[in-house]
Amino acid sequence: MAMTMTQKILAQKAGKSSVAAGELVECNLDLVFGNDITGPVAIGEFYKMGATKVFDANKVALVPDHFTPNKDIAAAGLAKTTREFARKMGVIYFEVGQVGVEHALLPEKGLIKPGDAVIGADSHTCTHGALGAFATGVGSTDMAAGMATGTAWFKIPEAIKVTITGKKQKYVSGKDIILHLIGILGVDGARYRSLEFCGDIGQLTMDDRFTMSNMAIEAGGKNGIFPVDEVTLEYIAAHGGNKGVAFTADPDAEYVREVVIDLSEVPLTVAFPHLPENARTVAEAEKMKIAIDQVVIGSCTNGRIDDMRAAAAVLKGRKVADFVRCIIFPATQAIWKQCVDEGLMNIFIDAGAAVSTPTCGPCLGGHMGILAEGEKCVSTTNRNFVGRMGHVTSEIYLASPVVAAASAVAGYICGPDSLE
Repeated sequence: MAMTMTQKILAQKAGKSSVAAGELVECNLDLVFGNDITGPVAIGEFYKMGATKVFDANKVALVPDHFTPNKDIAAAGLAKTTREFARKMGVIYFEVGQVGVEHALLPEKGLIKPGDAVIGADSHTCTHGALGAFATGVGSTDMAAGMATGTAWFKIPEAIKVTITGKKQKYVSGKDIILHLIGILGVDGARYRSLEFCGDIGQLTMDDRFTMSNMAIEAGGKNGIFPVDEVTLEYIAAHGGNKGVAFTADPDAEYVREVVIDLSEVPLTVAFPHLPENARTVAEAEKMKIAIDQVVIGSCTNGRIDDMRAAAAVLKGRKVADFVRCIIFPATQAIWKQCVDEGLMNIFIDAGAAVSTPTCGPCLGGHMGILAEGEKCVSTTNRNFVGRMGHVTSEIYLASPVVAAASAVAGYICGPDSLE
């Protein structure tokens, strides 16, 4: 039976020679992880089910990142619960000093490899499909069961083939490509389906791929996955990982739909409130002169070193507009330090931006960047739902780091060419 990349991984993890879309299978897991919000709930369920130890301490990870550094006593309690469980069970644990946003930190630490089956109690777990793994978000109860048994049940997803052609235009990145795709599919167009990227992917950096896989869930996708190539293997080698097993889709694999993305036709793109599917060109937004109050550059979507470099290239020698707050969040401590080593921090500070330690805080309206009534924000995060980053009347415009940085300088939504 012909299979997609996702189907091949799940077949192997289920001990089957083949699987078909819609089939229910129980799969062995290579990594189970959670954070300071979802982890404590899973820990409670873990004990309720009578579990006394995890299935494999080397395959369970806990990463406090959402409300850290702790914003209040309740957040500190969640982190404490997570920390105490990690110490008791001996699982992989990252906190201050090794801190980072989980979906950037885990690949950076070499903990995910091609061919893995990964569940995380966070919807953006699909990020790790950029490494050729099957990775999907689950609820805290499923995380608890995964920690205890090392297995999870899945319904084999149907697949959408996303074929990449053409050559990227100047400034265009993975964020523009995925916003463009979500604009085509809609926020539920890939519901419980695998987004399988293929074609001319060699020009896409790993950071592009992480961003695109990260936002597969914003089209309703069960997962987003890239084939393994030299770019993947170079990243894995640089981060001390294991090259794993590279699965490729069969030529006659079945897809419910194919979307061809010609990169030469993908412009700088911004998603207007209040859904990621509201994709418009930056050129269109510029004509509207939408004044903004805040810019956020970072998160699990766009907080990697390529993103920091892109933002710095725009901000260099320029100043953030009066009355605009520009907050920059490198996604991990290692990226933060790399920004220092490369001189990017000087550029950010000289431009008038504030630079934070790694955290998910502003993305989910948790802390360190909350929006007031009626405020508008250009953000490199992944969601722009009503009230996502603060007051229900605030507005979020999703964009790439170069558009966010240019908008911070101009004081309204624009691309970097407008500054020149």
